[in-house]
Amino acid sequence: MEKMAILSLVFLLLAIGLGFFRKTNMGLVAFGLALVLGKIAGVPVKQIQSGFPTGLFVTLLGVMLMFSIAQENKTMEQLAKRIVSLAGRRTALIPIIVYVFSAILAAVGPGTVPVMGLMAIFTCSLAAEMRISPLLLSATSVLGAAGGGCTPVAPTGILGMKLAEAQGITGIAWPFGMNMLMAMTVYFIVIYIVLGGYKMKSNVDMDETAMEPFNGKQWITLAGIAVLVVLVVGMKYDVGLTSFTIAMVLLLTGCGDQKKAVAGIPWGTLLMICGINTLMAMVIKLGGIKLLAEYLATLMTQKTAPGVMGLTAGIMSFFSSTSGVVMPTLIPTVTDVAKNVGGVSTLALISAITNTASAAGMSPISTGGSMGLAAYSQIAKPSPEEQSTLFVKLFLVSIGGVIVIALFGMTGAYDLFV
Repeated sequence: MEKMAILSLVFLLLAIGLGFFRKTNMGLVAFGLALVLGKIAGVPVKQIQSGFPTGLFVTLLGVMLMFSIAQENKTMEQLAKRIVSLAGRRTALIPIIVYVFSAILAAVGPGTVPVMGLMAIFTCSLAAEMRISPLLLSATSVLGAAGGGCTPVAPTGILGMKLAEAQGITGIAWPFGMNMLMAMTVYFIVIYIVLGGYKMKSNVDMDETAMEPFNGKQWITLAGIAVLVVLVVGMKYDVGLTSFTIAMVLLLTGCGDQKKAVAGIPWGTLLMICGINTLMAMVIKLGGIKLLAEYLATLMTQKTAPGVMGLTAGIMSFFSSTSGVVMPTLIPTVTDVAKNVGGVSTLALISAITNTASAAGMSPISTGGSMGLAAYSQIAKPSPEEQSTLFVKLFLVSIGGVIVIALFGMTGAYDLFV
């Protein structure tokens, strides 16, 4: 049995490695390897298929469809411009406004990745227009999007709680979300000071930027987002099906183009999450996760466990998706790790994994960092040397975030909201 457990972990690493080095969607690779692994282990095909996360797929698809409509009709873009324009000539306030707005926007439904992509592009475009460094603004948009991305209505929060519930860990919605916000805020304060955000200046006055008024479609979309928050947070409606219903209303009222909205859904991300989850179900069934947890426990003490888990998650996230790979791989280990180490809460471990992995999104090879770098390069037309310098700086800021947040997990702060 131990041989099959080891083999299952090899297959998991193979899926991640092939996906990264062959530039192929890891989910597609994982689906294929799940079948091969199942056949080797003598697992029936129906059991392999049962590992597909149907509920999670429906939930994420509903949320992504609704906010794809909101992005397609430029509701999100309009809202972002208005928020940033509040700074006027007080340029030093822009990173703070970007951080707070990104967190709020991610918290109400779109989640980390859509807001990270939207705000990274917008803030780096803004940096080019205002002739200020994009480094702080790009990192800030990623941290803000991550900071608000663990609410019960946001995809990362949904995924984390679903993975926790599969192990019998419930009632963590409030502390899980607050731990993410707290960790991201800590690192935002660090980079705001280190990168000189408090003395940022520009000759461009955002107050003078002409703002188009919200049109009727955008007002209806904003109302739909508000309804989603009220129904899900206040009345405990299912977030996925509620999002589908609101998306239906938005499409029937002409607030979005159906073809563009469907095309705007990040299908690759959905396939990645579902494929890795399907393979992970096989790894769990064959004892791979239990074996991994026992090994990790040998490297940890009660004090260092969140830091070790966080650092592991951060390193993995440089090369793979936080929600698609890192969380489904590491969160299933926390119950056994907590039991083997002793004296450490499963919440602290789950938060350490999710928070540190999310911080890696600032990297130029991750979603937020790469989109920001591309946007800045397209608008500001930097020289190849300047592009290379910005690439390295983004990577260094990302590495710093992983280290700082991994160390933050060892302070015991993740148990403050329990």
